[in-house]
Amino acid sequence: MIAPLLDLPAALAESVAAYEVTGNVGALMERLHHLRAGAMPDAIVAATETWLHMPEVAGPLYEKVVDEQPNNVRALVILANAYWLSGRGPELVGELANRALTIDPTNRGAWHLWALTEGNQRDRTVRWLQVTQRFHDDMLAKAALADNAASLAAAEHDKEALALAITTYEELWNNSPTEQQRAALETALTTLRNYKF
Repeated sequence: MIAPLLDLPAALAESVAAYEVTGNVGALMERLHHLRAGAMPDAIVAATETWLHMPEVAGPLYEKVVDEQPNNVRALVILANAYWLSGRGPELVGELANRALTIDPTNRGAWHLWALTEGNQRDRTVRWLQVTQRFHDDMLAKAALADNAASLAAAEHDKEALALAITTYEELWNNSPTEQQRAALETALTTLRNYKF
């Protein structure tokens, strides 16, 4: 039995707990659609914070938030991320990311999703480069740039992409907080430095 809608967080917790026990996605969707039907967007946002890591939960709930608050950039990014993680495809995710960037061109999450959704390896590398130029301290974007540049170098024997990958991995190595991360980066750097076309 679903808890009363007046206690949306409890009802949502009950729905997620039932899903974790049964794995029944259909039943989860039915419960989430029932919960969101009687809830205001701000109440959905507050209740969903604990479950943002679960795209099967965040996605259906944030569909209503975005529907009712189409200029809510955070909601657009959360929905796009949920769609990306659940495999909804780059077109839909890219559309949401572009909408968010049109409203707020400083939103880092929207830029990440924009870069992720590019299907062409070279263009995706260029997008990640643009993100790192916009957000100089964004190590996650730099890691994505390094990985994409390395893949591009290997796939197309591109010396410029190889140099970009090495430079970016070196920067990551210099800013790495742990020895374990440095060791992994050193392995990647050794491979790239010895790469022969």
